[in-house]
Amino acid sequence: MAGGNWTATDMPVLPGLYMNFKAAALAAIASGARGVVAIPVKAHWGPIAEFVEITSVQQIIDYFTEDITNNATAYTSLYFALLGGASKVLAYRLASTAAALATTTLVDTTASPINVLRLDAKYKGTRGNSFKATVQVNSADATKKDIKLYEGTTLLRTFTFTSGTVDAAVSAINNDTGNVWVTATKLAAGNGTLANVSAQAFASGDSGISGVVSADYTAFLTALETQTFNLLALDGVTDSAIHTLVAAWIARVRGEGMGVMGVMGGTTAADTAADAVSQAVTRSAGFNFEGIVNIGTGAKLDGIEYSSAQVASYVAGLIGGQKLSESTTYAPTPFDDVTRRWTRSEMEAAIAGGVFILYHDGSIVKPLRGINTLTTLGQDQGSGWKKIRTIRVMDAINSDLQVAAEANYIGKVNNTAEGRASLIGAFKEYMQTLAMDGIIENTGWDVFLDPDYYGATAKKNPEADQVFVKWEAYITDVMEQIFGTFVVY
Repeated sequence: MAGGNWTATDMPVLPGLYMNFKAAALAAIASGARGVVAIPVKAHWGPIAEFVEITSVQQIIDYFTEDITNNATAYTSLYFALLGGASKVLAYRLASTAAALATTTLVDTTASPINVLRLDAKYKGTRGNSFKATVQVNSADATKKDIKLYEGTTLLRTFTFTSGTVDAAVSAINNDTGNVWVTATKLAAGNGTLANVSAQAFASGDSGISGVVSADYTAFLTALETQTFNLLALDGVTDSAIHTLVAAWIARVRGEGMGVMGVMGGTTAADTAADAVSQAVTRSAGFNFEGIVNIGTGAKLDGIEYSSAQVASYVAGLIGGQKLSESTTYAPTPFDDVTRRWTRSEMEAAIAGGVFILYHDGSIVKPLRGINTLTTLGQDQGSGWKKIRTIRVMDAINSDLQVAAEANYIGKVNNTAEGRASLIGAFKEYMQTLAMDGIIENTGWDVFLDPDYYGATAKKNPEADQVFVKWEAYITDVMEQIFGTFVVY
């Protein structure tokens, strides 16, 4: 799907709907899913370098487990994104080349036992090291044997096969559709019968977490470019080189028409330092971009403290889970407190510096203001570009109108006066929907052919397959500041 930004001196090559937003001509489409968050994670179990769609906590456990030891980030990051309100999370497990399967080998019943069957954990990781295999005669039918798979002392699965043969065991394990834990490989025929064994442990599983480097995040971003999502959060990563890598990637794909935002944060030490505000503002200044949200405060939940980098996945879910007519400003959160409460002057400095912070209002924890890291406005940018909501509305236009144009106009409708009138009419219907939903002001909006290319004042001639359209609208905002005067007589 082609699209993105364009200028009169740098015309695109690929066919597509090319958007060029101006601060005075913003619009958005209310339909469509906005709540998909992509997160790279590290875990002791689960598919590596694949996208897994997560919509529930149970799926997190099933795919990646609840294990957060030794820097595993999957459970916390994905849980926070769902807790924030994401409709779906695209999880992508990172692992170094050190990642390995846990395995164990079973032997036959000869006097000098031969290795005849290897059992491998389905996924690379240390979880498999807790597996144990027991081979015994089936208690109900002496002509059959069972391989019982345990995780610690918990029985995961019983595989029953005829006469204890190796081939039958392999078939019973690999053809069991309910088996999500191990695979079996025949190593040799032996005498054809598996020897009994009790609680034989698996070993050599490695999660490949400690060796994850920036190149693994680069691979994640490359793969992510083919996916459909709205927000990207990291799994608690605070490495500035990775932050820079992600920010540059988001800037590039946004310029190519991919309306996504990134949410990142800092370390616990930075969150709680005496100069926490200065560190957070400095981090935002390094981004200074409408497509990046920088979290400046850590939070506490159920007695556990989380860094702002970990809280980032919650904020990504919060942003994605909201309607286009809503703002994250003052949205209630489930956190018990923040890890450092900021003073009023510190909060003011944070807002001026493009830092998204959570604060405790005496009753609950909530975001102070829904802003991104943009502080220095570029050409054709207005103050609204600093707001997360405004950027989401703009991204909604790009996404929805691109889909609508591809489905109904590009390559299908003749580029005649009648065809262009049809296109304008369809876009006006979108705008009317926005106005009815309160996304834009109900009056003063319009969609029309760009007068620089059409009509008596045209300065340029479009190619036969090009259409230039302009939008004008005022994006609404939520009430964030209420000023009152109390007059006493």
